[in-house]
Amino acid sequence: MVLKPHVAINVKDLDASIKFYRHLFGEEPAKVRPGYAKFDLDEPLLNFALNEGGEIVGGINHMGIQVGSTEAVIAAKERLENAGLASFDEMDTTCCYARQDKIWVISPDGHRWEVFFEGRCGSIWALIDHSRDQKRLLYPQTAVSPFYPEQNSGIARVLQ
Repeated sequence: MVLKPHVAINVKDLDASIKFYRHLFGEEPAKVRPGYAKFDLDEPLLNFALNEGGEIVGGINHMGIQVGSTEAVIAAKERLENAGLASFDEMDTTCCYARQDKIWVISPDGHRWEVFFEGRCGSIWALIDHSRDQKRLLYPQTAVSPFYPEQNSGIARVLQ
């Protein structure tokens, strides 16, 4: 049995969102109807729907696409930039207890997306504060990104 996740989001402007996600996923939508579009993806395996209207709120922090190499991250960045979409890259960064290469892009409705490769150096297990003479262990961190700059001050990443 193959399980295929389904995510449906509300968008303000269906045409702008179709354009954005066409470039993010590198594919055309499988279905477009008034007020609705669906991307039926094989890579990543995902049924992703856009619904025009409704509230664009909720507990979504960000969404992401994990790829198999740093080269795939760079290819996604080039595809998005060629479409006129700005991206921010974080190569060789620490996030979710792992070393990653990633880019970030924001949809027309403010949904933050990352395209990332996680595969070098094992996992991250702790953070150490180097801002004082003595080292002290800090809390484990779940995300370091341009969207959480307050978490980056005075910390170094420690590899397992």
